[in-house]
Amino acid sequence: MNSNQLTVINILMGTILLLSGCEGFRYAATEAQKQNAWLHTQVCAAAAQTAVDEDASQNLCDLTALSHDQSGAFVLDYGLPADTHHGQAELDRATLETVISQARADSQRKPDVFEIADGMLELGIALAGLVGGAYGIRIAGTLKTVREKSKALKEIVTGNELFKQLYPEQADRFKEAQQKQSPATRQIVTQLKTE
Repeated sequence: MNSNQLTVINILMGTILLLSGCEGFRYAATEAQKQNAWLHTQVCAAAAQTAVDEDASQNLCDLTALSHDQSGAFVLDYGLPADTHHGQAELDRATLETVISQARADSQRKPDVFEIADGMLELGIALAGLVGGAYGIRIAGTLKTVREKSKALKEIVTGNELFKQLYPEQADRFKEAQQKQSPATRQIVTQLKTE
């Protein structure tokens, strides 16, 4: 691959990154997360009002007011839930715990690196098609090869993890065999296993 092809690929990948935005790297807020953020701001508002009503210290009133102001940022970040008519007082404790539990579980979801890469490669292939001509065909071919290698790497890592689960007594030998991997390969595999 010559330097012109690499330059075009770099430009395409940079464009893909710019156009894909942050949503490609994190999931959009779920309804449970939106409900949790909304409930949080309602609880903070109630706490701030209670501090004032009960003639709490100025320090406590300032802190609860600040907490209420800050909680509004969460709602702005996550978005409003579909139903904001139910106030915090109308929800029973079990419902609150369910919303909080689901929001916590949803927050722990992580985008699969392979899904992100595959989506970006698909977009790159589509953009290469728009470029057309010999360069477009070469770039699309190169990106398809990269996508196939990415899928193969995912299969290898998944298979290795399954092997270690099925044969735990062989885990030490497996690790010993992997010691000859380059530091870059080890880093990639470690990232894939933690995601």
